[in-house]
Amino acid sequence: MTRHRIALFDASAVALSGLCLVHCLALPLLAAALPLFGAWAEAEWVHILFVAIAVPLTSSALWRSHRQHRLPAALRALAAAGLLGLVLGALGWPAHEWETPLTVAGSLMLASAHVWNWSRRHRH
Repeated sequence: MTRHRIALFDASAVALSGLCLVHCLALPLLAAALPLFGAWAEAEWVHILFVAIAVPLTSSALWRSHRQHRLPAALRALAAAGLLGLVLGALGWPAHEWETPLTVAGSLMLASAHVWNWSRRHRH
């Protein structure tokens, strides 16, 4: 796998994390003004869709990068915690009130892991 392709995976994963963050923080504000966006912001399928895209994309990007240059344990833990936050948020576990905080924290951790991985790769 080429470095360019791994960079594309990381960039896609960062973009998806950013999209999740925008979804969680901006859409509720838009929902107050536009009922159509309100329905989309609360739709459970949106959360499941984001997680269904994020998990394989992130896993693939980090696995491919790990095969080239072993990832530090802290980076792997950060990515795993981020994915776990996204999954738990999408599932509404442990309670619905935790959905947004878990998703936002997971998204930030995951984006941080991808940025860290991207900067590591450019140093090698």
